[in-house]
Amino acid sequence: MDHKQRQRRLRLLIKRLNGDRKKQAKKIDILCNDLIAAQRDFIERLQPISFAACFYESIIGMTDLDKLLSAASRLIKDEIGNANVTFFLRNAESFELYMFQSDKLITTENSRLEDCFSTELVESICKSNRPCTLDDMFAMGLQGNLIRLKNISGTTIPLGEFGCSSGFILIWRSAQDPLAAEGLKKISAVAPGLSRAIEASRVLACSGDQTGRCDAIPD
Repeated sequence: MDHKQRQRRLRLLIKRLNGDRKKQAKKIDILCNDLIAAQRDFIERLQPISFAACFYESIIGMTDLDKLLSAASRLIKDEIGNANVTFFLRNAESFELYMFQSDKLITTENSRLEDCFSTELVESICKSNRPCTLDDMFAMGLQGNLIRLKNISGTTIPLGEFGCSSGFILIWRSAQDPLAAEGLKKISAVAPGLSRAIEASRVLACSGDQTGRCDAIPD
């Protein structure tokens, strides 16, 4: 084998080695990207679990309804960001409304979104047993100034289990800072557990009522 042939074979060998290195580097890049994507997905899945654990740990053992809902409101606001959080709970005759102080309450000429809710609207939202947007609420009979209400981003999250509604959570704030779906999913995930805690506190309140009167929650 002469000198030229050896050089030609050497160049081919180097070319093949370089090609193999590029293929290997590409495989490593793909593997690293897959690992990063899997880690990102794991963290995203872990966040709702972490929120749920923190939420339940904070309300466990609470038997006073006002304190329970106040704590739940604070936890929801911490997760969602600045927002108005109101609890609508059904009773035999109408509904009970629980709302707690917010740093920045949104008002429209001394009126609030909660003022637009009638007993019929509350019942319709409860019977739907699903999250309702403002458009859904308008279709169900929400009454109010359309121009002002367009400046609001709001939704309801059902409270209850197994198709039996005990009420819902109303969350709203300025449309300039719309509610994020990711945060609302976290709240929806803890709603069943919060519903059980609410019902337990109401049962205890009824059992401790010296008048012996306790309004039943309609089916």
